[in-house]
Amino acid sequence: MHFRRLHLALAIVVLTALTASAQVKPSATDWNEWETLSPEGEEFTVTMPKNPTTEAAKFPYHKMELNTRLYLAKSPAGALLAIASLSGIKSDPSAYSDFARFNSYIDAFKDFFPPKVRTKDTALMKMTLVSSRPFHGHTGRSYKMTVGELNGVAHAFATRKRFYVVVSLNSKKDDALEDKFLSSFVLPDRQPDQPKTAASPNAEQPPDNAAQNAQNETKLPEPNANENQTGAEGNTEGGTTNADNTTKPQPNAKKGPIAGGVLNSKAIYLPPPIGTGDATGVVVVAVLIDEQGAVIDARAVAGPQNLHAAAVNAARLARFSPTLLVGEPVKVSGTLNYSFGKSN
Repeated sequence: MHFRRLHLALAIVVLTALTASAQVKPSATDWNEWETLSPEGEEFTVTMPKNPTTEAAKFPYHKMELNTRLYLAKSPAGALLAIASLSGIKSDPSAYSDFARFNSYIDAFKDFFPPKVRTKDTALMKMTLVSSRPFHGHTGRSYKMTVGELNGVAHAFATRKRFYVVVSLNSKKDDALEDKFLSSFVLPDRQPDQPKTAASPNAEQPPDNAAQNAQNETKLPEPNANENQTGAEGNTEGGTTNADNTTKPQPNAKKGPIAGGVLNSKAIYLPPPIGTGDATGVVVVAVLIDEQGAVIDARAVAGPQNLHAAAVNAARLARFSPTLLVGEPVKVSGTLNYSFGKSN
């Protein structure tokens, strides 16, 4: 009889444990389950751990108020995956360069994001630029990132409507997790700018309130005032010369790149080359700069062969103010000189 009672009690314990286990729901931080997100009002699609926390808020930046959205997944093991979405700085090349707009968004992100991480010391956030390259036609940059005790990477992209920062941080290195998340982020291809058409004389004029709204467009707190207003002397491609030796552009003429010579002193951002050991010498890199001031082509044309790669990588990250020729932004060709010494 005693044996039967003991056997029955043991069966009840086992059955109770199995029932409780069956009732346990998957945790929001169970990263065995992932889902594809394509939030309404956003331009991206991404794969994230299931049930990330989301929030939307207004964020003050200088005299502006940005719209922010955050999609965040945190693991008890220390990993953090996030997408920060910001908007409010309009894409307006006539008022400021895309480079200035991108930098303003990054500046705002550095204030917005650390409090969301809630590590022991968010004041230690640091972002170091690693590379700069377009992503589906949109301006993009990659950074090494540190927030408190977490380390990882951040990829930033600027579309016409929004600014995205895709973040992967961890207390330990996990390349597989990082690649799975970052490689799943997708943006639609940037569409080409629509050509401007002249307004018809009989076209209906906008109401007064529309004109007032146009005057109240959001502007950057510190627009770039150092834009080069003239091109290189002697270049008259795409125009005809009048009797007074001035250049008159031909309608619809495509302007080729103008020669800028040695461009080191004209750069607004010129990072040094990285990782050359004790190698010494001077490398000359031929570069082509687009209408927004970004380097779109770079190749070493002189100097020690073993230093070419480091110089070209540094040149691709350089940035310049847009160059205007007869009021129109143009491409610029020239060279950047890199002097290597033991300090490099």
